[in-house]
Amino acid sequence: MHIRFIRTLWFALMLTLVMLSTSAASFAQIGVAITIGPPPIPVYEQPICPGDGYLWVPGYWAYDYDIDDYYWVPGTWIVAPEVAFLWTPGYWGWGGDRFVFYDGYWGPLVGFYGGINYGFGYFGFGFEGGRWDGGHFFYNRAVLNVDVNVIHNVYNTTVVHETVNRVSYNGGNGGIDVRPRPEEEAAARERHIGPVAAQTQHMQAARANPQMRASVNMGKPAIAATARPGEFSGRGVVAAREAGGTYTPANRGGARGENNVTRPSNAVHPHDLPPVERPGPPNTGDPKRDRKFQQQAEKQAAQQQQERERLQQQQEKEHQQLAKRNASDAEKQQVEQRHQQQTQQLQQKHQQQTQQLQQRAQQARPRK
Repeated sequence: MHIRFIRTLWFALMLTLVMLSTSAASFAQIGVAITIGPPPIPVYEQPICPGDGYLWVPGYWAYDYDIDDYYWVPGTWIVAPEVAFLWTPGYWGWGGDRFVFYDGYWGPLVGFYGGINYGFGYFGFGFEGGRWDGGHFFYNRAVLNVDVNVIHNVYNTTVVHETVNRVSYNGGNGGIDVRPRPEEEAAARERHIGPVAAQTQHMQAARANPQMRASVNMGKPAIAATARPGEFSGRGVVAAREAGGTYTPANRGGARGENNVTRPSNAVHPHDLPPVERPGPPNTGDPKRDRKFQQQAEKQAAQQQQERERLQQQQEKEHQQLAKRNASDAEKQQVEQRHQQQTQQLQQKHQQQTQQLQQRAQQARPRK
């Protein structure tokens, strides 16, 4: 009887602690609220396709939480990760109290991308720039810029479309008002993969370039598109001909209350984290050992980046599910709390891995 009382008391105490922690968390301000939409899609020409097998990935506006500003990720040509795979562009959508970015992906079908007119075959629904046939990609010359002297698998089909505006987001005030079609929802359920490494590196290069920030270029980036990912200089670079429309950047010079972005004290999603840490050479005095450690560090950083991308895709999928069923604010907050916990756990895991690798490198150094 005494033992049963102790067990009951222990269970009640633990239940109380859980309820208290849950209650405290429910009042915490968690998440990133972007309440102003991205600038319109700029007007630019498409650089010529660098070779057979490259598919066009249109430019888009991403967001840098460190500087509270949108930045332009130039359109570029990317080699498809698999035969018969097509690119579904990412897009910004209004989630009821904030703008949420839904990442693009590669798959056998083109899914929903917000009805955004990115141009060059992506006119709001599907893709009119080409098709796969017999293991080869055939380019529609009426839409894509290809050199027929280099690429022979081409065809010419005129595409008629009307461009009412160049709005770059779905929903909200002034956004594109379209919902996913059944075939687009089906595409999201197909097997697909996220952006390849070249796309991620391309995005990081754009983020590091101050000229790509909307507050600097006012919606007219000097590098609107590139012939190859990450090549931000040379003949393959195309500047925007004009901005897609008027854009007034958020007030970024005063107190936090005057800004359009409420930033979290801690990262909520993997894309909020700083870039993956890449330790430098350990300089043990043994070149062979140094190369081995450097290879291990690069491999570890690549794996960590992949784990971040997988978690980001999983969380974005949950955001889409919440938006589809018009989830309550309380449910959204619970999901964001879970996302923050997942992200922090992943960050701690990666930090421990990096520290362990650095410790092994330090131990390998010759003693003086």
